[in-house]
Amino acid sequence: MLCELSVWGNFWVTWTAITVLAFFSLMFFSGTIFYFYYVNATYETWRTKSNEKYPDAVKVREEILMMLKGLVAASFCPALSLYLSNIGYSKAYCGVSDYGWSWLVIQFFIFLFASDFFEFYYHRLGHSITSLWEVHKHHHTFYNPTPFSVIADEYLDQIVRASPLVIFPLLVPTNMDLLFFQYAVFFYAYGVYLHWGHEFVDIPLLHPHNYHVNTAFQHYLHHAVSSKNKPYHTGFFFKFWDRLFGSLYDGPCVCVACQIEKGERSQEKFKRVVIPDYSPLLSVNFWLDPKKAK
Repeated sequence: MLCELSVWGNFWVTWTAITVLAFFSLMFFSGTIFYFYYVNATYETWRTKSNEKYPDAVKVREEILMMLKGLVAASFCPALSLYLSNIGYSKAYCGVSDYGWSWLVIQFFIFLFASDFFEFYYHRLGHSITSLWEVHKHHHTFYNPTPFSVIADEYLDQIVRASPLVIFPLLVPTNMDLLFFQYAVFFYAYGVYLHWGHEFVDIPLLHPHNYHVNTAFQHYLHHAVSSKNKPYHTGFFFKFWDRLFGSLYDGPCVCVACQIEKGERSQEKFKRVVIPDYSPLLSVNFWLDPKKAK
């Protein structure tokens, strides 16, 4: 499919097409999860929610608007990568080609680990360098994130984060379908999980206290306690980057698993939780003027 897109040969058309496709994909994927876990929240879903409270419709509106800004920026790099491939300026290819299946497997792991470290370190710099924090801090206004906040970033953050989609094909022979598939599944889809706002307590690999991978709890902690010069859990997939750089949070544990164990997620407590009315999100007037929600 990506090769078919690239043969159009026009960067602007390709960028527009990717942006439109990504918009519908993001709204469907994030919107479906939001509907089941926020709009139709129940005791069972709340029981696994990292933050006991729910963001109001105005805050979700802000997330979605910022997500759209991030989307336009994030789609720039894949469009540029396809354009460079089409005019022969990169080593991109489609299909198995002469490189064989073994190179596809090797690529997969190169892209996974290299991209994960790149994401970790750039994210860390966003909390350590003042000028980058001024850009990244807007993402942290969503301290109680929903699935819409995955790419709710300023333009610079999203362009830099998507830049490996351009860099890899310039450096090594790169199967474009594999590269884009990895970023869609391993980075965007996992990013939705990280911003989901809920935790898996019955799956060992995704348990909040697992040793190897970052979970929704670690990323909730990142949103809740990280700030300028406090880069807790800036890693995306693997925990060992934060462990290596000493940025694992070591304060009191507030994960859902520990709260359930202490009896802090009772039905009586749920009865006091306010679940906002998210129906204004379906109103055009609300998008034009959020004060109408009051």
